[in-house]
Amino acid sequence: MLVPQLATINLPNNGRAEILPEIPLAVYRSRLKTTLARMQEMGLDALVVYGDREHFANLAFLTSFDPRFEEALLLLAADGRKKLLVGNECMGYLPDASLGIEVERFQDFGLLGQSRDSSRPLRQIFAEFGITSGIHVGCVGWKYFDETLIPGGALALEIPAYLVDLLRDLCADRQRVTNATSIFVHPQTGMRVHSEPEQIAQFEFSAGVTSAGIKALLQHLQPGVREQELEKHLDANGLTLSCHRMIGFGEKVRRGLASAGAARARIGDAYTTAFGVTGALTCRAGVIARGPEDLSADLHAFYPRFAANYFAGTAAWYEALAVNALAGDVFRAVEAVRDPELFAFALNPGHYLHLDEWVHSPFAAKSAVVLDSGMVLQMDIIPVSRGPFAYTN
Repeated sequence: MLVPQLATINLPNNGRAEILPEIPLAVYRSRLKTTLARMQEMGLDALVVYGDREHFANLAFLTSFDPRFEEALLLLAADGRKKLLVGNECMGYLPDASLGIEVERFQDFGLLGQSRDSSRPLRQIFAEFGITSGIHVGCVGWKYFDETLIPGGALALEIPAYLVDLLRDLCADRQRVTNATSIFVHPQTGMRVHSEPEQIAQFEFSAGVTSAGIKALLQHLQPGVREQELEKHLDANGLTLSCHRMIGFGEKVRRGLASAGAARARIGDAYTTAFGVTGALTCRAGVIARGPEDLSADLHAFYPRFAANYFAGTAAWYEALAVNALAGDVFRAVEAVRDPELFAFALNPGHYLHLDEWVHSPFAAKSAVVLDSGMVLQMDIIPVSRGPFAYTN
């Protein structure tokens, strides 16, 4: 087993691409075609894909379009028809016309107080598209549910109730309106857990952006600096954030997910920072110190062991990764080196990421998910100290 040793090293220069690679329209056409095939496999006559500012990933994956201030809805029919409903402010921000997606303004997707006098009722739009009694409609939001979690399983829907109520009314049978989000996010077969080379190239660009941002922040981390002064170093380079920028010192670090504030860094403080954009996230956490002499008395003996065991776990995670490996075996490889007296896992030790920061996680003790080529993964071991309060990442 790897036994980590403390050493002084020079930070490598990994370089960074200057221009975000583009995803050709042919890739989006292929995704739409595959989605229609998945609909056929599931016996769906229509698919309703919901998106808003927070939950845009499935919609953007299919169309390259993400709603900015409002909601949007993509309707797909089994016969290949495609219609996108958008509010007022997205009418100038639409998918490429060559994708063959009909666009209609639905003003109720706009923010409150905006005009609503130039669009048709949603019932009329749905009915004209073919959503009527006897058909089977799949709904795509951002999450699906197991029977053991929510009674009804596939009938449990997380998209807005007014959409669900109308779809069930039009289909005249609530059993015919089901959750189909697994098409995109199932841990083995989900379309968004398998990325094309063009998508991976974009995500590699994103990884360079987050890595460079965190590196710049750490190079300016020193006693006396305020959290909010460091945030400017987390430059998204024009990419959409996948989560808020996180910076914290001292006791605030216990909250983990906090945004930057006015606190100043002090010697001996715990610190944490994370920076995520579409396709990548980089996190670092530790102690603000010049060396072991700056650790508090309770951390002096504990922290080197804690950090070393965490590092051994991350090394085990990477060493266990392989095409055709079982995700459960990766979990067990990390668990085999984790010292339970030092830390516990806050969450799964790793997950899929995509346009959103967390798609799903195959990394669990009993997981039988096979890791395929093209799966984009994030090592995400978050160690919760079982000794004195401390962080490492």
